Amino acid sequence: MAIKVHGGLFSTATMRVLACLEEKELDYDFVPVNLRAGEPKREPFLSLNPFGQVPVLEDGDLKLFESRAITKYIAYKYANKGTPLISQDPKEMAMECVWMEVEAQRYENAAAKLTWELCIKQYRYDCRRGRGGRVRRKTGQSSGRI
Repeated sequence: MAIKVHGGLFSTATMRVLACLEEKELDYDFVPVNLRAGEPKREPFLSLNPFGQVPVLEDGDLKLFESRAITKYIAYKYANKGTPLISQDPKEMAMECVWMEVEAQRYENAAAKLTWELCIKQYRYDCRRGRGGRVRRKTGQSSGRI
């Protein structure tokens, strides 16, 4: 059975999982979830993730949510495919885990705002309506911390 990823095209968490699958050179099926229509907040999606968030990975009988847990699973299960993503040396693995935590706790919020501002917003909103100012100010504050 092929790997399935249920996710949103404009979700940085979904993009994290897809990037991992691409690095591992794995075949997968992408199942688009319409976030704007509220699909994650109702069945059948809630049976995949009770928190109603994307992405969800299905690999055989395993249903897994939370993008970082998914990427760790992929990195371990498919260690011998594609790009090596996690070291087998305990000390190196420990340092990788430290930096994964730093990314999750210190950079995720700023990176998500920058991704929205620089990559996604142009496809979703017309900036001429004045909707960009509030996000731009927040992004400016966040990008100053990077």
